[in-house]
Amino acid sequence: MDPANTPLGRMLLDEISPVVMVLTTPLVDEACQKNGLSFIEMLSPFCVFNNIDVPVRTASDQPYRLQKFKLRLFYASDIRQPDLQVTKERLKEVITKAGEEESLNLHLDAPQPDDLLSRSESEVLPSWFKFFNKELIRTLSFSDHEAFDHPVVCLLVVSSKDDQPVNRFVDLFNTDQLPSLLNDGAMDPKIHKLYLLLHDNQDAPPEKATKFLSEMKSTFGANALQLLCINSSRDGLVEHLENPWTLYKSDALSTHSLGRFLNKDDVNEIKDLTQDLASKHVIPSMEEKVRVLNQQVSATRKGFRNQIKNLWWRKGKEESLDASNGPTYTFSSTESQIRVLGDYAFMLRDYELALSNYRLISTDYKLDKAWKRYAGVQEMMGVTYFMLNHSRKEAEYCMENAFNTYLKNVPAGHQNATRCGLWWIEMLKARDQYKEAASVYFHISGEESLHSAVMLEQASYCYLYSKPPMLRKYGFHLVLSGNQYKKCDQIKHAIRTYQRAISVFKGTTWSYIKDHVHFHVGQWYAFLGLYDAAVVHMLEVLMCAHQSKTTQELFLKNFLHFVQKAGKACEVLKLPLPIINASSLKVVFEDHRTYASPAAIGVRESLWRSFEEEVIPSLPTARTNWLEVQSKPISRKRKESNVCIVGEAIQVDVEFKNPLQISIPLTNVSLICELFERSDEAQTDASTSSELQNNEHINLTAERLMNFDKSSFALSDVDCTLESGSTTMVKLTVTPREEGILNIVGVKWRLSGSVVGCYNFLTTTMKKTATRKKKQKRSFTDNLKFEVIKSLPKLEGLIHTLPEKVYAGELRHLTLELSNMSEAAVKNLKMKISHPRFLNIGKAEHLKVKYPTCLEKRTDGEQTGSLAQPIEGSDSVFHFPNDIVVRKDSPLSWPLWFHAAVPGNISLYIVLYYEIEDAESFMKYRTLRMFYNLEVLPAIDVSFQISPLPSTLQKFLVRMDVASRTSLEDFQIHQLSSLGSQWEISLIDTLFHPPLLMSAQAFTCFLMLKRCEKPKGSDEVSSLTPCIGGDVKLSPNDDGESLYDISLSPLSDFHNCERLHQEKPSQGDSDTVDFVLISRRVHSESGSGVSYSPCLLSNHACHCSISSSSPISWAVEGPREIHHNFSASFCEVSLRMTLYNSSDAVASLRVNTLDSNQSGFLLSDSSAVLPTNQEGWYNVSLESEIKVTSDVRGTILNSLSSESIRPIIWSGSSSTKLQLEPSSTVQIPLQVCIFCPGTYDLSNYVVQWNLQWPIDQGNEETRPNSGTCPGYPYYITVLPSS
Repeated sequence: MDPANTPLGRMLLDEISPVVMVLTTPLVDEACQKNGLSFIEMLSPFCVFNNIDVPVRTASDQPYRLQKFKLRLFYASDIRQPDLQVTKERLKEVITKAGEEESLNLHLDAPQPDDLLSRSESEVLPSWFKFFNKELIRTLSFSDHEAFDHPVVCLLVVSSKDDQPVNRFVDLFNTDQLPSLLNDGAMDPKIHKLYLLLHDNQDAPPEKATKFLSEMKSTFGANALQLLCINSSRDGLVEHLENPWTLYKSDALSTHSLGRFLNKDDVNEIKDLTQDLASKHVIPSMEEKVRVLNQQVSATRKGFRNQIKNLWWRKGKEESLDASNGPTYTFSSTESQIRVLGDYAFMLRDYELALSNYRLISTDYKLDKAWKRYAGVQEMMGVTYFMLNHSRKEAEYCMENAFNTYLKNVPAGHQNATRCGLWWIEMLKARDQYKEAASVYFHISGEESLHSAVMLEQASYCYLYSKPPMLRKYGFHLVLSGNQYKKCDQIKHAIRTYQRAISVFKGTTWSYIKDHVHFHVGQWYAFLGLYDAAVVHMLEVLMCAHQSKTTQELFLKNFLHFVQKAGKACEVLKLPLPIINASSLKVVFEDHRTYASPAAIGVRESLWRSFEEEVIPSLPTARTNWLEVQSKPISRKRKESNVCIVGEAIQVDVEFKNPLQISIPLTNVSLICELFERSDEAQTDASTSSELQNNEHINLTAERLMNFDKSSFALSDVDCTLESGSTTMVKLTVTPREEGILNIVGVKWRLSGSVVGCYNFLTTTMKKTATRKKKQKRSFTDNLKFEVIKSLPKLEGLIHTLPEKVYAGELRHLTLELSNMSEAAVKNLKMKISHPRFLNIGKAEHLKVKYPTCLEKRTDGEQTGSLAQPIEGSDSVFHFPNDIVVRKDSPLSWPLWFHAAVPGNISLYIVLYYEIEDAESFMKYRTLRMFYNLEVLPAIDVSFQISPLPSTLQKFLVRMDVASRTSLEDFQIHQLSSLGSQWEISLIDTLFHPPLLMSAQAFTCFLMLKRCEKPKGSDEVSSLTPCIGGDVKLSPNDDGESLYDISLSPLSDFHNCERLHQEKPSQGDSDTVDFVLISRRVHSESGSGVSYSPCLLSNHACHCSISSSSPISWAVEGPREIHHNFSASFCEVSLRMTLYNSSDAVASLRVNTLDSNQSGFLLSDSSAVLPTNQEGWYNVSLESEIKVTSDVRGTILNSLSSESIRPIIWSGSSSTKLQLEPSSTVQIPLQVCIFCPGTYDLSNYVVQWNLQWPIDQGNEETRPNSGTCPGYPYYITVLPSS
């Protein structure tokens, strides 16, 4: 890296170069103004030498050659410190002018960070940055503590037209006209002088000037006097192809007129003059000064002795110094001479000599606490290190030290710190330390808004060019800069910086700063009157769900105001508010499928299709589309398209979401549609495809949307208000009025009654399907395209009096009504119901019956209805009579029966199939889909417990528990009916009547169930066909109500359904019984929400098992009381034991009679086994309750404890073995001998059983295989005869 070729090196060449003080007479300026230039402006372009090639010898004996050199020319009146306020005004004017130039590009998108990084820094930064920084540096020109602004040469210029030119030269260098810095002692007034005689060739020939020159040489000397002739062109038509004065005369109206009287010879004379000025006067004068000063410094300050003397002298001087301002130095002081030596050496490129003197004087200033001069020397040391291109650490240390000293120790040192910071920044940037440079920019930004704005913007670009790029800080500092620009009314610069920040924040999750940038840019555009651009940026902040409610209201209010100002109230904008969830878009239309209610539309299509399989006629396997049932040939494209019917609405459910905390009013929400004739189908498809390919966003113009012919279809218009944070599903419809091709393009709405927004469905679908494979079944765009065919008949269905809430068990009579609004008739009706358990299709004669009277039993013995046929499955299809045809104005009514079988939410699906009578119809059939959702509330729970009586195998004790599961209703229990294999049921207590079942109460009832003997030779009864059982009326006899016949439809139909759905026991139907409990609601205003109807409630309990847990049951039959004459002989009693096997396996039985109750007389294999699976009702021992009297003393012999006396013994077989087939009965005889009167318990026997299961059924763990049961108590009383 060559430091001289870096931006800092070039800056130092411009700013730290010899100064030439110029003194002119008025006639000199008058002659120069003919060219539109001042004298200094005329010479300035030729004071920069890129290859001057002058030998220079300073302190050393070895000369070196200067290549690049520059002179700075100043009038004597300008050699003073600039007015800071004037400089600020000039900088503000420059920035304002730059903003006007930038206004032409405000409408353009800001370049992306990647584009900026691909270009060099000089191409990216605004061009006026360099001028701004240079002007800031020049605010410190001609400071008293620096010497590189001291004039090296004084150029005195007199016109040849002046009277007595010699005297004019003397008068010019008058102390009254010299700068104050020379008169005050800050600068050396002994300046090398050069006298120049300026001659205007238009006023007189050059000979006159030559004559004056020869006269003055004797006075001033030949080397110090020169002649310059200008304005040689008489007509003033000289045009310079590359005008050298353009850069030095920026305020000229026309740069072509600059130097118009200066021909080529004049320009060459000026070049020679500046060349001689630099090489023969300025540089030699500086060389001589450097050599003289170096000798003086070496004699007084260099060397160990001089340094000790200097430190000793300054130690005593410290006590008298002013700590705030430090000492005052004149040009003749040693410190000032050393500073002049260092600055002159720096300007002559002898950086080693400059650095040594800066080091020498730095210590002195620090000891003197002259902080401003100390910081200035440190600053020059830093740039000197940089120009020497070594010791980077030393250079940065010196710059940092100078910077901090200016800020901390120098009053009003911010301007000096700014210049130091700018040089330091360029030093860091030259070494690619952009991050550190940005930090320095931030520290010199200061409090003044305009200065701070420019510095913060420059800092942002440093972060951009850091490695790696720090984009977040880049954008953040752009925002800080724009905010400062706004404070000083530089709106266009604020917009420029904010727009570049937008390119950084785009695509990020930094929502708050994005909203801040877009909102303020929108406001600033509106301030400038650019409302179109303001609306674009305000659109970006409408989706501000993360903001507070107040902020959201502010954003929306400003947006609507800017739209009104821009005149876009009726134009279509791509509004981001509200959010439209395209993924939830749902299109509902009716082709062959029609719907009875919106609830039916919400059911999944797959569920309807699976349900309709048995209803719709089956097609050959080659046919894949329902349209193939018609006879006319149809193209493949037409088959795959959606079909709708003229006059039938297409519904599109669009989900609108309001993410804000404020409500959003939407009006005129409707679909955007296009309807073409079928002949234009190919052309429409081609144009749509081309549009999708060429324009990704599909720009829907207002003319296309607003002016499309809407006479061919009707659109619904919806108004709604989206509450804060709510999601609203808006149902929009389009009804075609003509045949053709209908395209649903999108949706439009009006926001807050002013702004029309639209959303294009095609744009969304194109983006979603762009990445899919080529082969796809059906795109979303196809779902929005319909072929409209001519009008067809359509059935509308309704089930009357179907409640939304019912109680479990309710049986209601309903009516299905089908109406046809078309002229064409429909025929061949079929219907399928999803849950026959809940809904049963009645017969035609049930339509006008009086319910529930129609279900009562006839008192005359005649049957009011036939038994219901068994239902073999729940998926059967009901065919209406063939002669039924539904025409216009003649609706069809058909009876239905509803039974709320179980509590819960019940969904009923009904499909009605019908065919169109018109033979030329495009469709041959249609279906009507009906859906109802009901809530079944719990009402009555009923449970049964059946226990066999030990005394008989034909009777069972039934315990019925009835409980109310609702706290709002009362129920009256009416009757209990038993169904099954010929059962009879009766109350044990014939006088018992269950009380009114109050809410949340329960009661228990005991009944006797008796098995009726099946007639011999009768056929088996199907398990699905209930036999007529017994009925028990549980309501009071005086209520005037009859019993209900449960064998009639629909009671029997629903009972068959319950038998299918309730779990069957493993024993089979022969060991089960069904019960039906009939009850009714007591009419009251309960507030349950269930409408009252004089209907019945039926609770069905199916497959109630009558078997105990043991598969073997038995009963002992015989006399209970005997009179016997014991004086003649003992009493011998014959008994009979009946055993029943209720299992499905062969039972091996063994009956052992025991003569003692002690366990020692029992068989060894059952001696300690007590049954755990014995159930049923058992007789309690009568020993402690019943006393039997007799004429013989000691009649109660059961209490005898003597083992030697056995009043009773088993006299028959002591052990009987037998095999018992499944579900069969066997009888075995028993005999007992009684030796004295008394009451005896004949339970001292044991029944052992062992089941022999088939091989494929014997491995179930829960199935019992064997067991031992003790005998049932059987009491017999033997009395002595008279």
